[in-house]
Amino acid sequence: MAGMTRMMTTTRNRALRVGAGLVLAALVAALPGTADAGKITVYTSYEEDELASFLEAMKKDVPDVEVDVLRLSTGDLKARILAEASNPKHDVIWGWAATSMVDPRILAMIEPYTPAGIEKVPERFRDKDGRWFATTGYMGAFCVNNEIMAKEGLPMPSSWQDLIKPEYKGKLVMPNPASSGTGYLHIASILQMMGEEKGWAYLDELDKNIDQYIKSGSKPCNVASAGEFAIGLSFALRAIKNIDEGYPITMVIPSEGAGHELEANALMASSQNKEDAKKFLDWTLSKSAEEQYNKWKSIVTMQGRTMPEKFKKAGLPDDISTVLFEMDYAWAAANQERIVAEWQRRYEK
Repeated sequence: MAGMTRMMTTTRNRALRVGAGLVLAALVAALPGTADAGKITVYTSYEEDELASFLEAMKKDVPDVEVDVLRLSTGDLKARILAEASNPKHDVIWGWAATSMVDPRILAMIEPYTPAGIEKVPERFRDKDGRWFATTGYMGAFCVNNEIMAKEGLPMPSSWQDLIKPEYKGKLVMPNPASSGTGYLHIASILQMMGEEKGWAYLDELDKNIDQYIKSGSKPCNVASAGEFAIGLSFALRAIKNIDEGYPITMVIPSEGAGHELEANALMASSQNKEDAKKFLDWTLSKSAEEQYNKWKSIVTMQGRTMPEKFKKAGLPDDISTVLFEMDYAWAAANQERIVAEWQRRYEK
């Protein structure tokens, strides 16, 4: 990653995150009052490959701001931020689940900020009090194997209601919401759109057609793409990538609307270098940043997006908001533990 924003620093109290044989980040744990001008620390949950692409573009656009990055999964990052609550080590949260950001303990650490260009982000994708805003996200989708459907004479589903038809018995695989964020967004969206009583009744029926609950959010799409199952409940970007690679699948966005998760950004109130932190947050709304998001993300919230051709070919509309179910992120966050426990009691196999 030579030539891009420096991601490694050899100072005291550094924290390393290693994955897939690569050193992903190093963190300067600066003491209060010792922040270096022109340098900020960013915590993120963006995937490694997209993160590298985003940071390379940012360095070209804002060369006077040096960024040290710590990349952790959503749950691990939340644990880290809460553990450091009395002495936060970072200036910015970037690309992190909105359902985690809205935790009152997290919100208490955030300083409201109105970045340049925020008017491009619809109000539904930002906090009403200005504490966070989301530029990207991911959405649920069905991956349907065309060859199996044709061979077995099965109809192409178009909705959640279609999936409980008896002809799909044993044909479905789905992520486990206890281990998969994608699995949870599916369950949370169903309970919100139907109401809990009808939602659980629907999930009882859906369970009859599920062959397996899988830990990963992407694997249901992968096994459907490989012809092991007819339908995998997964997320849109995985379907788009598999279609682009030539797998015989159709991506279906449920007609009731797709559950989704936003990846949000925020300024830490404890930051010792807020001017540079604000420059970074301003950049996340820039045209250059948007061009990078378009290469990697199924949801880009900024209005006027030009949808990539391979995304449109797979079935995404130019205006992504037309196919999203309007999630209540605070509700999804506040009720996650209860919902997952109830789901496990009913369906875990």
